[in-house]
Amino acid sequence: MNDHVVLLHGIWMRGFTMAPFARRLRAAGFASLESFDYASVSGDFDLAVDRLAARMRAVDGPVHLVGHSLGGMLAVETLLRRGDLPPGRVVCLGAPLRGSAAARGVGKVPAARWVMGRSAPILTRGFERWDAARELGIVAGRTPLGLGRFFGRFDGPNDGTVSVEETQLPGATDHRIVASTHSGLVFSDEVAALTASFLRAGRFPPAA
Repeated sequence: MNDHVVLLHGIWMRGFTMAPFARRLRAAGFASLESFDYASVSGDFDLAVDRLAARMRAVDGPVHLVGHSLGGMLAVETLLRRGDLPPGRVVCLGAPLRGSAAARGVGKVPAARWVMGRSAPILTRGFERWDAARELGIVAGRTPLGLGRFFGRFDGPNDGTVSVEETQLPGATDHRIVASTHSGLVFSDEVAALTASFLRAGRFPPAA
């Protein structure tokens, strides 16, 4: 495909951590890819929104966004704020779009608040609904292994950091649950295949 794909990493990560996922998307036929790097803890989240919007406007043609965890929230925040961006689709991987119980738990421990840094407000509040004029696909994990379970109480399926319920944003186009931990989502062949399908068709393929 000639469409451009921008990959957005999660908190405490940098752009190069999305390289394994980029390789899988290239193998699926997406040749035009880049990883958008931003300071997820020490940086200004509003500045990251402005930078991402500017990068999207610089591309000639459709631009798809694929964001892991906080990266998915950056994608959604940018698309909800900016109405003058090129067309495309967005896929969020393990993003706590309704707000993160783990983040709220960390916020109650003064010595641990630095973990979230300046991304704390968006992580704790999340979003009410998705009403942007483009398709949004969400992939959630259900293998409960991760440090987030020590800070947030999960009553239902979760990936160890984010609960499935926290990923379910009203207005989203499609939602899929897979057997994966939070970090494992970016190393999963299944998740990459689901993402590629959504970027092409605007829906995930029927579940087996």
